[in-house]
Amino acid sequence: MSPTVSPSREAALTDPWVALQPGTDPVERVRELRRAHETFTAAGTVARKVRPVVADSWRRSARAGVGPDGTAPVELTDGDLGSYRTEHPLARVMPLIRELMGPFASDGEHLLAVCDAQGRLLWVEGDPATRRRADRMNFVPGARWAESAVGTNAPGTAVAVDRPVQVFAAEHFIRRVQPWTCAAAPVHDPRTGRVLGALDITGGDGLAHPHSLGFVQAVARAAESQLTLLSPTEAPADTVELTALGRDEARLRIPGRQIRLSRRHSEIVVLLARHPEGLGGDELLCALYEDESVTPVTLRAEMARLRRIIGPGLLASRPYRLTAPVESDVAVVERRLAAGALAEAVVAYPGPLLPASLAPAVALLRRRLADGLRTALIARRDPGLLADWAHAPWGEDDLDAWRALAAVRPTAAVRARLDELESELAAPAGWARPRASRGGAGRQSSLPPGAPRPYT
Repeated sequence: MSPTVSPSREAALTDPWVALQPGTDPVERVRELRRAHETFTAAGTVARKVRPVVADSWRRSARAGVGPDGTAPVELTDGDLGSYRTEHPLARVMPLIRELMGPFASDGEHLLAVCDAQGRLLWVEGDPATRRRADRMNFVPGARWAESAVGTNAPGTAVAVDRPVQVFAAEHFIRRVQPWTCAAAPVHDPRTGRVLGALDITGGDGLAHPHSLGFVQAVARAAESQLTLLSPTEAPADTVELTALGRDEARLRIPGRQIRLSRRHSEIVVLLARHPEGLGGDELLCALYEDESVTPVTLRAEMARLRRIIGPGLLASRPYRLTAPVESDVAVVERRLAAGALAEAVVAYPGPLLPASLAPAVALLRRRLADGLRTALIARRDPGLLADWAHAPWGEDDLDAWRALAAVRPTAAVRARLDELESELAAPAGWARPRASRGGAGRQSSLPPGAPRPYT
């Protein structure tokens, strides 16, 4: 018997990217979807019970001229497929994908598949009997399963919308695919953020479960992390490397040696790395000191000490500037975030920039970086990434992040923590939490609901 879910809890448990919500009868859902599919293909009208992600995909499929009785075209065969596959970036992580997904596919009589950014299947592996059935609908290496070719399907739709998605039964646009259920997640280039392709698990109705979507998403993230390790960014020989995230004292790696900087010198080097064109003495003074009474003499003394530590050839004056290119962990996170490689940006973010720093310009940069990450995380609605953020020291009081996490992963523990935060927010004026998170001010009850917590 299906469990009864109250309307309020049902709303909280709903995830639009999961095919079947708790309490749904799969058999009845298949009937609803078949009726909705026939209505759409006959009249172009989408029933309200069709998930928005599927409805949008059906519309894209129809605009692309896909018919419900079509077949996937095979575009790569024999030698062409082999050479293309060998040269594709995802070939380097196929051993990892097989290790993680292979047993799941074999034990469950499923298939694992990997496609490129155009939706062409490069690898299809798994249970032999299931493969023979899949061959009959051209779910084979070399076939193009983009939405524009075969309509709604997990690998093609995941590439089209650039996020993990499940497709269940008659949600598939082509009728011959409707006995199947699949879940897929895109894989990104860790350097540029562009979509390289997607990982897919395909099989029967048993895959219409949130766990299958979470599983393939986790494997995609593991593949991206492996690509990062296999493709390290090699800096030029004279490049200086600066590490300042998640630590109060930055580490400066100069060719031939490594230096741990004091807090003030950490702030200076972070700001000079940010401004390769250089900063005048007055600019640097304002950027470093809240106290306007601090004189230029104090700054000159700090710069003289810093020059003795890192060497005269690296720090120039008039304006103050670093004479060698600097690669900083801050810049790495910003590039990945700008490229849309959110998982890689989170991996590269071990914590706030110089958390103890009170330098105005450093505090501003720290807030911008943290707020950029949290905004992207909340918009992406990735349960794993949101959980990583919310459970980190800098996210444990982040009300908006916990609300977003509760919307996509409403476990008892998540709901309890959200209730605790919302209760504290509703406390009488003047009450404040005595504890402050590392790298962030304690969340005060005077903050309006939903206001982002400052990272200062």
